[in-house]
Amino acid sequence: MQHYIPFPNISPEIFSITVGGFTFALRWYALAYITGLLIGWRIVLGLVKTPRLWPGHTAPMTPLQVENLLTWVILGVVLGGRLGFVLFYEPAYYFSHPWEIPMVWHGGMSFHGGLLGVLTAGYLFCRRQGIPMLSAADAMAVATPPGLMLGRIANFINGELWGRPTTMPWGVAFPGAAAQDCPGVVGICARHPSQLYEAGMEGVLLGLLLLWLAWRSGALRAPGRLLGVFLTGYGIARFVVEFFRQADAEFITASDPMGNVIQFGHLGGFSMGQVLSLPMIALGLFFLFRARRAD
Repeated sequence: MQHYIPFPNISPEIFSITVGGFTFALRWYALAYITGLLIGWRIVLGLVKTPRLWPGHTAPMTPLQVENLLTWVILGVVLGGRLGFVLFYEPAYYFSHPWEIPMVWHGGMSFHGGLLGVLTAGYLFCRRQGIPMLSAADAMAVATPPGLMLGRIANFINGELWGRPTTMPWGVAFPGAAAQDCPGVVGICARHPSQLYEAGMEGVLLGLLLLWLAWRSGALRAPGRLLGVFLTGYGIARFVVEFFRQADAEFITASDPMGNVIQFGHLGGFSMGQVLSLPMIALGLFFLFRARRAD
């Protein structure tokens, strides 16, 4: 007898209203972004209001600077996440439909692109404000996992980014394409709830580790250490979960200026998520080594 968990059919929209012929909807994914950013903002405020945690018992930012940084982070997340998805996952489609690139409400955000966007926005903000960049990056690293957890839960509610087929009793019978694209499976196609695996590893476990290191171990007094923990921890978690997540297309296709089709193969058969996680792990280990040498 096959055991599986039926997909909880929760609407992607929390509510919608129609005004003057235009419909406005609040989706779980948008709420996850908003709530994650607000929680992250409160975490950073708590850190900068506790001088004993920082080098020389001096916080790198004021509460007002943290509020201003939030605006830059929002822009970095949205612009970086969207452009990352366009360039890393669907370049051929969006290069031929460029007017759809700004349509973020149709879905399609990349964490790795969002991370690059946040790092760029944070660098520019810190440079303008004269804020120690590594200390600011440490604070943002501690603040990021709650948003990751909520975002992955929203992915689960939306029934997207599902996992590979499984016979495990906790497999979930996702609807739509997840149920149809299941070759070799007779009966109900249950899949790994890889979104929840990621929520647990990237959000809960990594978040608790970073909070403990920040508040209990004095890690913030070694600039770059928590940034290194975050990059390494997320990279490893994502790399592992990708073995259970439905793989991206084997090749990414794009066209050169002459119209010739170019195919970029994944490294060694790894998924795109794994390929993008490898430099994160390497960069994280670099910052950990750098912080250790500075002790």
